[in-house]
Amino acid sequence: MTARAADRARYDRATAHLEAPLAIVDLDAFDANADDLLRRAGGKPIRVASKSVRCRALLERVLAKDGFAGIMSFTLAESLWLARSGFDDVLLAYPSADRAGFAELAGDPKLASAVTVMIDDPAQLRFIDDARDGGREVVRVCLELDTSLKLLGGRVRVGARRSPLHSPAQVADMARVVARRPGFELVGIMAYEGHIAGVGDAVAGRPLRSRAIRLMQAAARRELAERRAEVVRAVRAVAPGLEFVNGGGTGSVQHTAAEDCVTEIGAGSGLYVPRLFDNYTSFSGRPAALFAQPVVRRPGVGVVTVLGGGYPASGAAGPDRLPVPYLPEGLRYDPQEGPGEVQTPLLGSPADDLLIGDKVWFRHAKAGELCERFDALHLVEGDSVPATVPTYRGEGRTFL
Repeated sequence: MTARAADRARYDRATAHLEAPLAIVDLDAFDANADDLLRRAGGKPIRVASKSVRCRALLERVLAKDGFAGIMSFTLAESLWLARSGFDDVLLAYPSADRAGFAELAGDPKLASAVTVMIDDPAQLRFIDDARDGGREVVRVCLELDTSLKLLGGRVRVGARRSPLHSPAQVADMARVVARRPGFELVGIMAYEGHIAGVGDAVAGRPLRSRAIRLMQAAARRELAERRAEVVRAVRAVAPGLEFVNGGGTGSVQHTAAEDCVTEIGAGSGLYVPRLFDNYTSFSGRPAALFAQPVVRRPGVGVVTVLGGGYPASGAAGPDRLPVPYLPEGLRYDPQEGPGEVQTPLLGSPADDLLIGDKVWFRHAKAGELCERFDALHLVEGDSVPATVPTYRGEGRTFL
């Protein structure tokens, strides 16, 4: 029996009393992935990206491990909710236009001390001040550095379109704007190198493309390491009390941790290891989060149909954004239908061994987005489910 076949048997035994559709997190794999992130971080603390987890119980589990510290959130409403729930170090990774949220933040000392918001434009400071509604608490802010690699005089750009702050001078100017404005305190710098951390460099069947990605990423790492160090020096000259410099992502943990100026690493997807993280040479993880759909039809030889399963991930549309049939091994989509909203035909010889009601296990393309589809995660240990915990959705929280 292969390791994957053994996992399938274990997951089927553990969930035999549960009806599909359902989602699980294999705690042994989750913990092993957390330990691997810590190993690669080389002693630097890891701030957990909540959008990749979206489950308070699992956030608490990983933050209880030595080496993990703080949360990187994705909306202001989520940040405030987490702070009210007892998480005392929440970095909002994206700028917000939530007026009510800023009024709540500025009016509550507990929230103001626990939450740090992201900015990259003076207009965002004015927006926050306009939204204060009388709140006088000092708002902690973090500046985001654009990590994109610019070539040919800026005519070619590699990387996500995020912050407009690219050069050390631009970031230092923004730091001076914060320093001059009452009611704000500059406490951190963040730089997410998505074109390095979030792009696999070993694409199956594409050796030339994989080599091109590796060459690009090597050049991007060198350029960013030099520029990030200059940015930190420039900002510390303005704000010597800077508390943290956050960088990285699951795919670049060990590279970013090697930079002296970086004080903490951001990572989250590496806990669940979705399918987009299969194509990396720098690390490998164990799939920890899966979902199961029940077989509801057997249309013919070598074909079964499962209920639902059409859960595409965000990003540029393409086959890599689709979940993949994982267990039993050897199933594939019908190219004429793909994964559907209500039904998904699956082809392959393993279909002939599946009965009505059997579970087919899938992996999502991304990590936390799976939790937008399910209100609970069944936590698997060995071949049992000792606990079932709510996702954000299960707690009535759908932030985006």
